[in-house]
Amino acid sequence: MLKIGIARGIPKQHLIPAFQAALEGGFSFLEITMNTEGAAELIYAAAREFSGKAQIGAGTVTDLDEAKEALGAGAQFIVSPLVNTELIDYCKSREIPVFPGALTPTEIYEAWKAGATMVKVFPVKCMGGAEYIKELRGPFDKMKLLACGGVTPQNLPDYVKAGIDGIGIGGQLFRKDWIESQKYENIRETALLFDSHTDIR
Repeated sequence: MLKIGIARGIPKQHLIPAFQAALEGGFSFLEITMNTEGAAELIYAAAREFSGKAQIGAGTVTDLDEAKEALGAGAQFIVSPLVNTELIDYCKSREIPVFPGALTPTEIYEAWKAGATMVKVFPVKCMGGAEYIKELRGPFDKMKLLACGGVTPQNLPDYVKAGIDGIGIGGQLFRKDWIESQKYENIRETALLFDSHTDIR
């Protein structure tokens, strides 16, 4: 199962150790949101630091200009909160993994049809969580779906049983108080909790 760690608003001095902790816990896809101050600089630093160890991507990418900026800084995958077909086309043509956000069945279908690597079902908790994924699996049994927004170590087994292909974890993994107090071990331990549930079927 693909696991993406989502870093939003993490200052530069904390980003590398926080990412290292997540990587040690099994998260090899690490995302920096583009609405983080100095996002391009952070992507560049992380991509250099974790070259060959982890995939560094850009999140909260809403348009093509942001995607180009992120890719120019070294991003290796793109995550968006919405379905932007121009953005998907651009990434697909360059063989860049792209994870557009969608919520309704129509949006999910359009994102997959446009060429999404996986469709990020976001915010999945608001639609019923794992039960919603289970319902989607009826008509969309061949699509790759990534759950984001409300996935926890406790409810992850339900998502796995529902047939999810990936998860995106932000605040549950990179908690603000842990970052501020430099409790990076808590990040690693939490990442391992997610990792321990990903092989349940």
